[in-house]
Amino acid sequence: MGTRVFGTVASGFEPVADAFGASFDGLPDMGAGLSVRVEGETVVDLWGGVADARDGRAWQADTPTLVFSCTKGLVAIVAAQLVAEGRLDYDAPVARYWPDFAANGKAGATIADALSHRAGLSAPRRDLGLEDVLDWDRMVAVLAEQEPLWVPGTGHAYHAITHGWLNGEVIRRVTGKSVGANLAERIAAPLAVDMTVGRPEALRVPPAHVVADPALSQFWRDEAAKPEPNWLLRSMTLGHALPADLVTPDGGFNDPRLQAAEIPGAGGIASARALATIWSATVTETNGVRLLDGQAIRRATTAKSFGPQVFPVPEPYCSWGLGLQLDSPARRYLTARSFGHDGAGGQVQFADPEHRIGFGFVTNWMMGPDDTRATRIIDALRTLVH
Repeated sequence: MGTRVFGTVASGFEPVADAFGASFDGLPDMGAGLSVRVEGETVVDLWGGVADARDGRAWQADTPTLVFSCTKGLVAIVAAQLVAEGRLDYDAPVARYWPDFAANGKAGATIADALSHRAGLSAPRRDLGLEDVLDWDRMVAVLAEQEPLWVPGTGHAYHAITHGWLNGEVIRRVTGKSVGANLAERIAAPLAVDMTVGRPEALRVPPAHVVADPALSQFWRDEAAKPEPNWLLRSMTLGHALPADLVTPDGGFNDPRLQAAEIPGAGGIASARALATIWSATVTETNGVRLLDGQAIRRATTAKSFGPQVFPVPEPYCSWGLGLQLDSPARRYLTARSFGHDGAGGQVQFADPEHRIGFGFVTNWMMGPDDTRATRIIDALRTLVH
């Protein structure tokens, strides 16, 4: 018997519900949530499965889970707001706001470089441990001191974890508040949603327990067998700080210490409802809030990084604007104008300005590069709005 799905679907959106239900096939321990808003109104609100297979806790309507790199997209919203307020300049050197960052050949690296994975700091040169990543000041000092892996601005490679400290420290310097506090005050509180970075006690429901599918773990074992230096692997592990697939049964981002730390490259926790609401609010008034205007969206979605990376990764390639992930062969959103950010293991969030849609899909069953769960749901949605 298949996993039972709960929730509501507006008339005409049943194919989206069918695609969501099919995502559980063959995965009896998976939990997931899906939320879609059109013009600010919820048209799909679904959930099902298991939030924690260890004790059988069921996934609820507002269950939050680790959303990993979706967190980068949320940070990009804050950066775009600061640009719109005239407090941050995409074209300015990072060192204008963070003087220590100019060390060892990084004086010319811009805010745009930092947001679009062009800063040359996709991984640390030295091995770091768990205690390092729990210490914000330690991590930003490491990045400020490091000689870049390539000349900033001349190419890109995905800053899987370091992206959050780079851009979060800029936000802290500009506002005087941590990136987690900015996200809480600028986004979560006005919209009344369950989303946090570094404040799990603020969530109304405990986060789900995350499990890495065996195929994902095998992918990273294969990667670990490649010759050193393997900068792709190091971008995930930071040396010895994190497991490559980001979770173990009790470690990685299942560790309460990591969930309580501000790690805005990967440590966000949110429900599907929260993500759909947030991204809806970037393109249309939602819950009485509009997060970005049209000019801010146009600037933040200017394509900066696409095609082959400095350290080779297989095709298809992603595309990024100023911290926002754009529609690309690697991550098809609803239309060419959609923007958002996906996250490790299957998390997907985006906004579409053409149809004024906000979308959030989250799951605690992390799958590898061949995962098509969210893609099939988005494909179903696309047939309904075109």
